[in-house]
Amino acid sequence: VSGRLGCGGMGGMLALPAGQGPHRVGCTDVMVGHSRQGPPVPGWVPQAEPEPSWELFQRHPEPVCPVPRGFLLPAGSCRVPVSWNGPLKPRSPGYPLIIFSHGLGAFRTLYSSICSELASWGFVVAALEHRDHSAATTYFCTAEAGTEEWIPFQRVPQGQKEFYFRNKQVHQRAQECVRALRLFQGIAGGTSVPSTLPQGWDLSVLKDNLDLTKVAVMGHSFGGVTAVLALVKEPSFRCAVALDAWMFPLENLLYPEVPRPVLFINTEKFQTPESVAKMKRLSSRNSQTRIVTVLGTVHEDQTDFAFLPGRLFSLIFGRRGTLDPHKALAITSRAALAFLQRHLKLQEEFGQWDELLEGAGHSVVPDAPFGRSHL
Repeated sequence: VSGRLGCGGMGGMLALPAGQGPHRVGCTDVMVGHSRQGPPVPGWVPQAEPEPSWELFQRHPEPVCPVPRGFLLPAGSCRVPVSWNGPLKPRSPGYPLIIFSHGLGAFRTLYSSICSELASWGFVVAALEHRDHSAATTYFCTAEAGTEEWIPFQRVPQGQKEFYFRNKQVHQRAQECVRALRLFQGIAGGTSVPSTLPQGWDLSVLKDNLDLTKVAVMGHSFGGVTAVLALVKEPSFRCAVALDAWMFPLENLLYPEVPRPVLFINTEKFQTPESVAKMKRLSSRNSQTRIVTVLGTVHEDQTDFAFLPGRLFSLIFGRRGTLDPHKALAITSRAALAFLQRHLKLQEEFGQWDELLEGAGHSVVPDAPFGRSHL
């Protein structure tokens, strides 16, 4: 199934909200190298001047996803209220950095709402598209100009145990997060990093505008557990934010090795007692790790699909949360901001939302309700 996603304000199906922070937001698309080693990275940055919005779902012809057929809508176009290749707003001593990892069967632009929201509060956000066959579909450009080689989604091979297949993927994903950080470290050190995409952004403008002492890793679902593992692989990541993390692929031996705090922000309808028990193993080892659940939300509410009209959302996914998606996004982003301020030692006012980290509030509770259905 493929189609076009138009602007909600123009008679279309999907309208994404603008970031609520003090910064306007710009975005660019980056690909480095001519092999599978350089995943595409959209960068979300605070920008200097307003520009026209950019088209979101640009390069995904009929992806194959391990979810209901309605999920295949991304082969289309949606306008997002950010600037395409807009000028970076300079900042000294530099912006903190977030590396973002997508979920199983998803792709790099499916989290535009949360990424642009965080960028509007003064972060550079790099959303990866993984090349472990867990993306809906992705590609890389070979050395021959204009040649694209596609990497399709791959299901668990028949006869192979899912844990071993997904465990190998999560290790590759975490390593790709580290590789993305190395890219930014190189840029900050003055290394020239040309993009292989034809209309790429000049990455050198980031050289004096990143504070790489303040780096976090974040992700949704499969990306959530990827973020946890990335803390083990790279000490430069100061903390992780895991949105409705799918904990299944992480081996038990690694839980004692997670050195940094994690904020788990769960939805009400996805987690199982077994998954939350794994999160609690981390919280028992690190007193700064937090687990909260946003009531009235489902797994897809942490993606851009939350902003589909209710009837269409229900047609695709079968059910939707009762909490307004704008409120759910605000709760999720503010809890993340409070956590990031605490562990990246930011000089901001995000501490005003600290109570969300303790599950205080009408829609947020500590840990997670049990006995819920698993999606």
